[in-house]
Amino acid sequence: MLVELRISNLGVIADATIEPTAGMTVITGETGAGKTMIVSSLGLLLGERADASVVRRGSQRVIVEGRFNDLSAVTPLLDDIGAETEADELLVSRQVSKQGRSRVFVGGVQTPISKLAEVTGELATIHGQSEQIRLGDPDRQREVLDHAGGPELAALLDDYRGAYRRRDQLRTERDDLVHHAQERAREADLLQFGLEEISAADPRPGEDAELAAEASRLQAVDDLRLLAARASHALSGSDEGDLDDPGAVGLVGIARHELAGIARLDEQAGELALAARTITGQVNELAADVASYLADLDADPVRLEAVTSRRAQLAGLTRKYGSTIDEVLAWAANAAMRLSNLSRGDQRLSELDALIADLDATLLRLGGHITELREQAAARLAAAVQDELAALAMPHARLRFDLQPLPQPGPHGLEHVHLLFAANPGATPGPLAKVASGGELSRVRLGLEVVLAAGDPGHIFVFDEVDAGIGGSVAIEVGRRLARLAEYSQVIVVTHLAQVAAFASAHWVVSKSSDGQVTTSDLTLVTGAQREAELARMMGGLDDSSSGLAHARDLLELAHRP
Repeated sequence: MLVELRISNLGVIADATIEPTAGMTVITGETGAGKTMIVSSLGLLLGERADASVVRRGSQRVIVEGRFNDLSAVTPLLDDIGAETEADELLVSRQVSKQGRSRVFVGGVQTPISKLAEVTGELATIHGQSEQIRLGDPDRQREVLDHAGGPELAALLDDYRGAYRRRDQLRTERDDLVHHAQERAREADLLQFGLEEISAADPRPGEDAELAAEASRLQAVDDLRLLAARASHALSGSDEGDLDDPGAVGLVGIARHELAGIARLDEQAGELALAARTITGQVNELAADVASYLADLDADPVRLEAVTSRRAQLAGLTRKYGSTIDEVLAWAANAAMRLSNLSRGDQRLSELDALIADLDATLLRLGGHITELREQAAARLAAAVQDELAALAMPHARLRFDLQPLPQPGPHGLEHVHLLFAANPGATPGPLAKVASGGELSRVRLGLEVVLAAGDPGHIFVFDEVDAGIGGSVAIEVGRRLARLAEYSQVIVVTHLAQVAAFASAHWVVSKSSDGQVTTSDLTLVTGAQREAELARMMGGLDDSSSGLAHARDLLELAHRP
């Protein structure tokens, strides 16, 4: 329940605090005094939109704070956002600056407005003229009926909606597969062609680089022979054994021989002789390798032609699938995986058809159970509300829920739900929104709330002008029904009818004053003679007349008679 509501700088209210009772709290006051600001402040706590226009003139921001207890319904939500409670009470705060910026705190934690609405929406509901309009909407009528179905229907609906969402996802996937079937076939053909082309060429990793090096050598064989011959001559000397052209091998041999002689005469020259022997071996080995290289440098036009042809073949691949053969092979690996996935399209279609068929059967099964529970709830609810309407001076009113089957399962079940209403005998029941007057809509809504509240104890109901379009004895019955609703839940009512206000267990009056420039409204809890005077004023403006006060006392006695 709402333990306390504090309002600062909201419209004409500078600073006000109200402590609603656990039962029925009524708020009254003259027209324009600011009664609707109380409802507006509660709307802010329930996450309704607000802008800078709600900020009192001359103020920087609106601050609305509410303290709630009996939090079992929202404990998981509070744990999720890390909100803290004190003595099992939750403090919720909403601020709106004159720039229009909004800040929300739930249990000391700043949260988004959407999270605020999620938390407080489980605790309280505001019923104003907009809710009366909503009651004419088939979706709202279905929600009312489903609420009457209780937890068993709620659990079935959760399962049904989960299956419906899953079937929608699978249908979307299937439609996508069918819609893009031609695109996938074209892509598969291109991939298959590329893979066959690469397979036919059968390239090896790095083959293009190897062939490029070989081609370069084959094309330059004459130049290589000339250079190799010169190098061989420099190392080995004249082929005719000319002593004047011994080459590096001969000169190093001479140096080795001379150093060996020196070493025999001088031990310190031994290292020089050893180095000469080492160099002699290395020069001889190099000379032999160069001679062998030169011998192998024969022109090979056949091999050159083969290399050139192979390179041209590989170039055809690198033009299409990668800049190098390694990249071509990588493309082939990826293409093979993609082709495998594409080839599974038909198989996936079969899988999807089977899954969708199973979910269709599940929806029909669950939907059938939902229909049965809705029919049972519709009968119970219509009968109970009809009794309430009879007490609200509509003894001949008939109310029933019409469940019209859908051609296929819908998001909320197998039927549309329509609330049909007839106010007079012999009238054909028609859609509530079309055949009910404003006063009749108010009474239908109140009857529904009274019946449904018995199964939803502890909730906070806020009614703004619930008595619009009614008066007299009907107003007394409205007050009585609101008092009955307050036996299960906390009820806060903004009213202009004394017949309704008399049934409250706590009565607050909004009064306004003005200094000629700024209007201010205040909230006062009235009891005893003050309450009698307020009821007398509401009945005829005769708050100081003996007859008016006597009428007020009679009304209070009637309202609180056992």
